[in-house]
Amino acid sequence: MPTRRSAAVVFRLVIYFAAAWGIVSTLAQGLFPGAPIVVLVLAVYTTIPVLVFARWQRWPFYPGAAFRLLVIRPFWYAQILLPLVSIAGLIGIAIGLVFDFPIVVGQIFAFPTFIVATGVLLLGYIGSRRLVVRHVEFDVPNLPAGFDGLRIAQISDLHVGPHTRRRFLERVVRATQELAPDLIAVTGDLVDDRAEDVAVYAKRLRALDAPLGVYMIPGNHDVYAGWDDVERALRAEGLGTVLVNEAKFLHRGSDTIALVGTGDPAGGTRGASRVAPDVSRALEDVPNDVTVIAFAHDATLWPALAVRGVALTLSGHAQWDQFALPKLGWSLASPFLDRAISAHVDRNALLYVSPGTGYWGIPFRLGASPEVTLVTLRVASVAAARVHPTRAA
Repeated sequence: MPTRRSAAVVFRLVIYFAAAWGIVSTLAQGLFPGAPIVVLVLAVYTTIPVLVFARWQRWPFYPGAAFRLLVIRPFWYAQILLPLVSIAGLIGIAIGLVFDFPIVVGQIFAFPTFIVATGVLLLGYIGSRRLVVRHVEFDVPNLPAGFDGLRIAQISDLHVGPHTRRRFLERVVRATQELAPDLIAVTGDLVDDRAEDVAVYAKRLRALDAPLGVYMIPGNHDVYAGWDDVERALRAEGLGTVLVNEAKFLHRGSDTIALVGTGDPAGGTRGASRVAPDVSRALEDVPNDVTVIAFAHDATLWPALAVRGVALTLSGHAQWDQFALPKLGWSLASPFLDRAISAHVDRNALLYVSPGTGYWGIPFRLGASPEVTLVTLRVASVAAARVHPTRAA
């Protein structure tokens, strides 16, 4: 049953949408015959889905490809454009009142805003289809000689659902396999919103394979989708090894390293659920002298892993917020996260934050191209990272 809190959220959303669409409708008057009616139809079409979702906090059915493409995606585009256009229009109206031309000046402010924002969204759509491969080399102190040159292919934040382009996922598989990695790490957010999305993931990505295995960990969206059901489906499909606060040992001759997968903070604090991150539990069976490579979807877990002696952590989650200026080491996530982009070194601990391989919400990426990362480990006395330029996949 909907809660009183969700009803309050819906009420606030109704007020916001009424005000924003009211401004747009006012500015649309006179642009072309029936313009206010067109605005009303768009408002209803793109607003009802969010009100329904906000009220019940879940779709009462499995949203297939058509629903996600024709209902959810237009909603997302509308919610990005609506505040920009309505605020620009409101500013123009306020200035126009001084000159007795509020609507005209409002249109002069709002229309260029709409054109520029739409152009940026179009560029972001094109960018979301530009799959790249990046090679990152890590010098790892105390790495056993038998694992010098170990190659890990990292995929992250695919957010697979029935709307995900089949050809794009085929390119991801092909690019990954062409790297000939020793092992593959899928560092969370495998699926988009529902446990049923695992079936799509399995169908498109089953071909992923490496000599030392494919390893998967939960991300926040996997938790939102219902981790118990997601994990059950992943294991049933036989897609690889699922690591949740546990370790897997790899052996080459007499040398050993440990692969550790964490839970995700979306599962709550330690002990709140089985999928909540528990670094102590993940490392409890790992001897102190064994080099550890950790997979942690959320890079905020890195300090806890580093202080426990984890040599290298591979993360995702931030997706560089799908908009970044890599040369400046900045992304939209940077104001909110200490480590939101690329490689980091702290004493002998190393971290790589992937920009992600898919996208969330809408197909939009600028400066944060969807990436398959090839991580190569090198024996060294001092920790260091070398991030090479990307190449088209």
